[in-house]
Amino acid sequence: MDTRNFIPLDVLALKLALPDKWLRQEVDAGRIPYLQVGRRRLFDLETVRAALVKRSSQEVDDDR
Repeated sequence: MDTRNFIPLDVLALKLALPDKWLRQEVDAGRIPYLQVGRRRLFDLETVRAALVKRSSQEVDDDR
C-alpha cells in the first residue's frame, strides 16, 4: 500500500484549520477515517474532507 499521500494528525489539523484535539476526539469516536500503521494513525486529506462534508450535510438534513 502506498502511504505517500497520507499525513499525520498534526499536519491534517493544520491543513484543515481545525484543532488537533477535536480531530483526535472525532477519530477516537470513529467519525473520521484513517489508516493504522503500527501505532500511528495516518490520514488522506481528501478522504477526511469528504467525510466531514458528508457528515455536515447529514447534520443539516437532520435539523430540517
